[in-house]
Amino acid sequence: MPAAETVDVIVVGAGPVGATIANLLGTYGIRTLVLERNTEILDYPRAVGLDDEAMRTLQSAGVADSMLKDMMQNVPMRMYTAGHQCFAEFLPATREFGWYRRNLFSQPLGERALRAGLQRFPHVELRLGVELAGLEQDADGVLARVRNADGTERVIRASLLLAADGGRSTVREKLLQLPFPGATHARKWVVIECDNDPLDAPFTALHCDPVRPYVCLHLPYGIRRWEFMLFPGEDDEQMLHPDKVRELLSRQVPDPGALNIIRARVYTHHSRIASTFVVGRVCIAGDAAHLTPPWIGQGLNAGLRDACNLAWKAAWIVRGRLKPEMLASYNDERHRHAKAMIELADLFGAVLSQTQPALAWLRDRAFMAIRNIPRLRDYVLQMKFKPMPRYTQGVVLDAEHNDGVGRMFIQPTVDTADRSGIRLDDALGHGFTLLAWRHMPALGAVTLDGLDRLGCHRTVAAMARSGPASGRRIDVPAGVSLVEDTENALNLWFRAAGVDWVLIRPDRYIAAMGKRADADETLRRFVDRFVPAAPACAAKEAA
Repeated sequence: MPAAETVDVIVVGAGPVGATIANLLGTYGIRTLVLERNTEILDYPRAVGLDDEAMRTLQSAGVADSMLKDMMQNVPMRMYTAGHQCFAEFLPATREFGWYRRNLFSQPLGERALRAGLQRFPHVELRLGVELAGLEQDADGVLARVRNADGTERVIRASLLLAADGGRSTVREKLLQLPFPGATHARKWVVIECDNDPLDAPFTALHCDPVRPYVCLHLPYGIRRWEFMLFPGEDDEQMLHPDKVRELLSRQVPDPGALNIIRARVYTHHSRIASTFVVGRVCIAGDAAHLTPPWIGQGLNAGLRDACNLAWKAAWIVRGRLKPEMLASYNDERHRHAKAMIELADLFGAVLSQTQPALAWLRDRAFMAIRNIPRLRDYVLQMKFKPMPRYTQGVVLDAEHNDGVGRMFIQPTVDTADRSGIRLDDALGHGFTLLAWRHMPALGAVTLDGLDRLGCHRTVAAMARSGPASGRRIDVPAGVSLVEDTENALNLWFRAAGVDWVLIRPDRYIAAMGKRADADETLRRFVDRFVPAAPACAAKEAA
């Protein structure tokens, strides 16, 4: 069957990860087709937490503000012993990436906001009730066989196909037949939500009660969620019966019968990760690539890290700004960190859901002791135990010699010539940025040409109130923008790092860094390694 149409990128799945990828591709100007087999957003109790990295991704996609309308920011999390003593309250003070680390939302509402965001782009189309039936790929792209709701089929040609089609991914399981090793946990959980929250508890609570471990969450719009562990012999359907639901809630509220239960569902926890995230010109992301138990609330957040890492690479490859073989760097950069988050969630689950009273007692004594050790207490309460991504392989240069390379750059508030008090990413815009402290390094014509082909902006950061209104002259060459460091954060960062400039990727990770004297040589090596030669790039841009 010949191709009926051609697009740049096909995204399979319009859940939060797929819709975020599509919003990012739309922002980058990529012709994108999104295929979703369901006709309606699933109204299930699903993900509720977004961290600061996820919010920064949504900011890049231009949908953070619309998501915030249905979100609660900076929500604490408390952990309780078997004796119902609070031994820890997580409320991280840091906002180094521009956002709070704990934000709660309702996934169905979030998905509506993400899909509404796609309507901004005439070059992005969402098709509902359509599924991917088959695919073939060659060195230049993918042929996708698409089945409509009426059973008719058509073939669509794309440069790349990005699949975020969930834990039962058709692309991973049937079309690519990728191994999905890991574990399916023996203990299931029943999740119950009501819409008339009867508790004055505006926080998330993990109750490490060996009688029945459970989680209790305060969500937006007066929704209260409980998650209870099920024991062997407890039947799924039986646990969802209204009488059993009221029994489970009888220890939580005085009158369970007065609650308006809006959702109840039994879930199985999985710890799995695909053998690879990239096969030729096809990539998988989110639950299609890895499944994480919900203990540390990182399942969706890990998927949004995938989206942020993958979308810009797909866009830059399509536009001829990045060598096509760099698509494999998505797996190189994301696989190890996704696995680390799964392992951390497994550890948390094993410790917090302990059902042996003696072991639970020992655990509680250890947790209570931590409160008296300041450094250890700070490590736990500020969530410093969460592994932060650091990319030593992929689209990075000299990471083995520079500890800052491959890490996410900070996002303070800055001033620009026409706007004040904005987040740094909004001042830098989309794409690569060469950010220099106080003075832009001298660059040769070859290097500047390479940066232009990379789509790289050049920006100088200076101390606050150092622009024209202050009477001081800032040396900003033509074609270079200026941001003022109103929080003194950039000044402190550059001093601590001991460098004069950083090359920041579209996903806000540091691709290269160095002193002013080595800028031209280092950036030229970066261009030579990752950017296609000038004729190929020019031909793509012209097309």
